[in-house]
Amino acid sequence: ATQAREPAPHYEHEQVGFNYRLSNLLAAVGRGQLEGLEDKVARRHQIGLRYREELGDLPGVSFPLIRDGERTNHWLTCATIDPEVAGRDREAVRRHLRGLGIEARPVWKPMHRQPVFADAQIVGGPVSSRLFDTGLCLPSGSSLSDAEQDEIIAEIQQVLR
Repeated sequence: ATQAREPAPHYEHEQVGFNYRLSNLLAAVGRGQLEGLEDKVARRHQIGLRYREELGDLPGVSFPLIRDGERTNHWLTCATIDPEVAGRDREAVRRHLRGLGIEARPVWKPMHRQPVFADAQIVGGPVSSRLFDTGLCLPSGSSLSDAEQDEIIAEIQQVLR
């Protein structure tokens, strides 16, 4: 009822609005899930660090810098693959994993490259486009087993060696 609606007896909208409120039931489920949050974050942290340790030395593969004293929740582990150095591009790795039933995705497409914003002014430099072109989101869910991660790592190493 509050999605940018104007105070008129009919539904009148002068701008786009959103309503992201949760129902009471979904809020209760969310509160229950908070009890396991620290364990989920800890597991994702382990997964992210292991990807860095096992894949970070491959030529052309890099991960975002984490400076001393900084902490990430490793909600998602993304790597970039420089095709000039690695000899394969992000898509080759993604397609190889997909062929094995392993889901990996490109990092988010920049807003200025989305069709809906084709006519919008572009502000900023080329960083987001470069990340989209080279970035790969690796399977990072807290339920990922060590054996599943072993397979993912081995397959990425195989493709890039």
